[in-house]
Amino acid sequence: MKVFPTPLDGLLLLEPKVFGDSRGFFMESWNEAVFRAATGVTLPFIQDNHSRSARGVLRGLHYQIEHAQGKLVRVVRGSVYDVAVDLRRSSKTFGRWFGTELSEDNHRQLWVPPGFGHGFLVTSETADFLYKTTDYYAPAHERCILWSDPALGIRWPLAELAPALSDKDRQGRLLAEAEVFP
Repeated sequence: MKVFPTPLDGLLLLEPKVFGDSRGFFMESWNEAVFRAATGVTLPFIQDNHSRSARGVLRGLHYQIEHAQGKLVRVVRGSVYDVAVDLRRSSKTFGRWFGTELSEDNHRQLWVPPGFGHGFLVTSETADFLYKTTDYYAPAHERCILWSDPALGIRWPLAELAPALSDKDRQGRLLAEAEVFP
């Protein structure tokens, strides 16, 4: 596994070894020992989630203020533009974002540490998005930063289309008004 640091402290882009030929490919999508050795992350993963979304669906920017979740995210069908925002006030990269394409073709994964907001925009006809979390879903502690907050300035690849949003995502808060991490 190759690990690429990002400009945000603790956020890592991972590239697993993929063995392919004319018949298809094989890759080890999860190996605890390899992940820990490559990243230094020792948090346990306790829940796996799978979502399917259509082109133009934007989910996020989600986080849990208590029971903060680290997430290991990947796409197994289609492609997304994946975004993480540092919401740790004590971090030198607080309020900054990083975006990258995750797809069935590039097989990349993103490690999103606790203390980050996370979201994605589907850029293919459909996308199957898988993610492992380090804590359970806790709806009472779920928060959402507005995907279009001008203070963040995230450059979503929307091609002048309005994204398809849930009510929760439409009502996200501006970073300046949001509850964030110390």
